[in-house]
Amino acid sequence: MDMDTLFISNVMLEDQGVYTCVASTSLDSVTAKTRLIVLDVPDPAEDLQLSEHQNRSVRLSWKAGASHNSPVNESIIEFEESRWEPGRWQELARAPGNTTTTLLSLAPYTNYQFRVVSVNAVGRSQPSKPSLRYATPPAAPDKNPENIRVEASEPNEMVMKWEPLKPMERNGPGLEYKVSWRQQGVETEWNEETVKKHSLTLRNTPTFVPYEIKVQAINNLGAGPEPNITTGYSGEDIPDAAPSGVSVDIVNSTLVKVFWLGIPRDKVRGHLRGYKVSWWKTKSMLDGKRHHPEKHFLTFVGDRNYGMIPGLEPFSEFRLTVLAYNSKGDGPESASVVFETPEGVPEQPRFLKILNFDKDSVTLSWGLPKRANGHITGYILQYQIINETHEIGPLMDISVANHTTLNWRLMDLSPSTKYKFYVKACTAKGCGKPVTEEGLTVAQGSKGIGKNSEAVNPTQKFHPIEALEPGTEYTVRLVTKNWVDNNSIFEDVIETRGRAYAGIYDGISTQGWFIGLMCAIALLTLMLLTICFVRRNKGGKYSVKEKEDLHPDPEAQSIKDEIFGEYSDSDEKPLKGSLRSINGDIKATESADSLVDYGEGEHGMFNEDGSFIGAYAGSKEKGSVEGNGSSTATFPLHA
Repeated sequence: MDMDTLFISNVMLEDQGVYTCVASTSLDSVTAKTRLIVLDVPDPAEDLQLSEHQNRSVRLSWKAGASHNSPVNESIIEFEESRWEPGRWQELARAPGNTTTTLLSLAPYTNYQFRVVSVNAVGRSQPSKPSLRYATPPAAPDKNPENIRVEASEPNEMVMKWEPLKPMERNGPGLEYKVSWRQQGVETEWNEETVKKHSLTLRNTPTFVPYEIKVQAINNLGAGPEPNITTGYSGEDIPDAAPSGVSVDIVNSTLVKVFWLGIPRDKVRGHLRGYKVSWWKTKSMLDGKRHHPEKHFLTFVGDRNYGMIPGLEPFSEFRLTVLAYNSKGDGPESASVVFETPEGVPEQPRFLKILNFDKDSVTLSWGLPKRANGHITGYILQYQIINETHEIGPLMDISVANHTTLNWRLMDLSPSTKYKFYVKACTAKGCGKPVTEEGLTVAQGSKGIGKNSEAVNPTQKFHPIEALEPGTEYTVRLVTKNWVDNNSIFEDVIETRGRAYAGIYDGISTQGWFIGLMCAIALLTLMLLTICFVRRNKGGKYSVKEKEDLHPDPEAQSIKDEIFGEYSDSDEKPLKGSLRSINGDIKATESADSLVDYGEGEHGMFNEDGSFIGAYAGSKEKGSVEGNGSSTATFPLHA
């Protein structure tokens, strides 16, 4: 091997022994030895023997199997009986350490068979072969049924139930149960009945009366021990009395505390589960409007005489009743009690709108609260600066004392400033939560646009908005016709272009020197255009080229050079607005007319005003130009 490790997989007991490692070279060798010990579960026990036979015990002995280098910690004795659950092995006892014998406690009327399982640190051995069978004789029961109870039943009826004995607890054949009962607190003899099942129903009993009950197990060999006495009640019925003395204490506008006197025990006719309080609104104290009774209820578990009712509507009239209930149902309701909740703070106004924004003022409009919860005494209007800085301005308050006022104009605001507005409604009890809105005042010197509205056809997909100020922020809102209901379909804030450059334009455009410069540039441009037009149409019936060659005009040439630039043979530049072909020809684009020569030859044709009216053919060497129309002309490229 060229490694320093030997790996043995699937180790078995046969792998145990002495291992020698030899390291060799051409000169010598050395060896090392070690002993490998394999641990395994014990071998099964052998030769199981029964002795000391008794009615309820027997001694079991066995021979331990090999422990395989790990001592046995304990032995588990299992049994199987052939009468009730044949083939099912169950644990009966445990013997500690290397013990190989134990005395087993047995139950009567059972046919036993035993086996042993040995356990060491590695695990459990395979079970041993079973012993011979051993049957114990029958006997009277050793115990009585447990968990005796009376379950829910009909009135004037009582159903008694209990847990039956297990098969190994019967101790003999012919198992039955003797049930005894009598009414508690009444001097009378026990009533008895023997049954084979594990329940008994008694009829024609008084409603919810306590009974003393006992159940005893018996078989063919005798009865079990004297049973314990259990108390149970006959069938329940709903309570037949209502709570009395119901009263209400007002805690605040939405919370009250209810008190009542509980019903007598003999009127509960069952196990008292608790009380239920029902209430419903009868009318609003604000408008006197009657309401359809919608009942609410709250359950209070246990034997108690008070409860808290939350979540009531302020400034309203209510009625309230109390009843007791048990497992059979609800008893009769008490007489109703009328109470009124006081005024509370109103809910927030339905909406807050900004109707008009100017540089130093704003008009606000708001809606009534959804629930006033009392008489509205007025409104509190608040506002503060919330410009995009880390500092927020102080909160300013304005009291609107008239409860019918639903709009207000705020004055003395700062221009180009963002504000947040708050409006909350108030009653005599205080003010509710505010509704809020934000807006930006108009810049100094700008005209406040205010609120403009335009009707839009419902079938339109777009609508232009015109006559807006440049560099101004607008709120665009698309609403239904009754916009005061806050039914907004679309809302966005936009800013028109031009604000960043308005100051520059306003500063320059109003200067006199700037106006004069613009007028001079316009006049010079007009003069140049006029000269170009005159030179183009000048010449009559003779060739323009011949006139220019015969009567050169230095001034006109200077003007031409100024407009079109210098032109020389060495540059061989085409006229502005034309294209050069590969072979040097020029192709006309926008127009073939120019102040340069039209060409040479006898075929040139012009009318009286000097315009070109015919085809002008030149030599092939000079190149040809084909126009968009039917006329053609040649343009020689020389100065």
